[in-house]
Amino acid sequence: MRKIDVVQNVLEANDTIAARNRDLLDKHGIFAVNIMAAPGGGKTSLILQTMAQLKGNRIAVIEGDVASTVDAEKVRNEAVDVVQLNTRNMPESCSLMAVMLDEAIKDMPLDNIDLLLIENVGNLICPSEFILGEHKRVVISSLPEGDDKPTKYPVIFTDADAVIINKIDFAPYVEFDFAGFRKAVEGLNPNISFFEVSCKSGEGIDEWCSWLLNESKSVTGHA
Repeated sequence: MRKIDVVQNVLEANDTIAARNRDLLDKHGIFAVNIMAAPGGGKTSLILQTMAQLKGNRIAVIEGDVASTVDAEKVRNEAVDVVQLNTRNMPESCSLMAVMLDEAIKDMPLDNIDLLLIENVGNLICPSEFILGEHKRVVISSLPEGDDKPTKYPVIFTDADAVIINKIDFAPYVEFDFAGFRKAVEGLNPNISFFEVSCKSGEGIDEWCSWLLNESKSVTGHA
């Protein structure tokens, strides 16, 4: 029973800090998106494609990883600001937590940012447990991973606002039941939005970016 109390206290403390983060982002008119996926799902590639499509928008990036800075270096030249968050020495190393976002945004040029893309640690379990203060939560699932992810990891799909099926250029080479995948996700979350993209070719990125701008406008009042 004591262990359960501790876990509950951690989640409650996280939610309190997340609410504070959200208030700060709202104050500065920043739309924040938490991007979650398994390792290799295409989080960084999606961010790069999004920034290329939305040139002219003031986009900042927070890169979450256990130890590496490789992804931050990839996006550094395209973003208004980039902050690397490494979780190796944190109590919860498999996910970003609200306190980490709190520390990151304190030193960011918030008045010069319209869109904040948060790349969470590559994992389909832990990131679903911790809200950060984001406005939307997005899950990427790629064709090479298989179409059974909603069955194996239902929580992360239940709490998401959108699902991106990435690497659709692999369709001729791997078996992936698009209809079955979508049915499984909608069984968990009927109101979720779907996007089929290839971050290699850019196919589908315009539809994803249109959704992103529309959602940003609904939250902040500006595209």
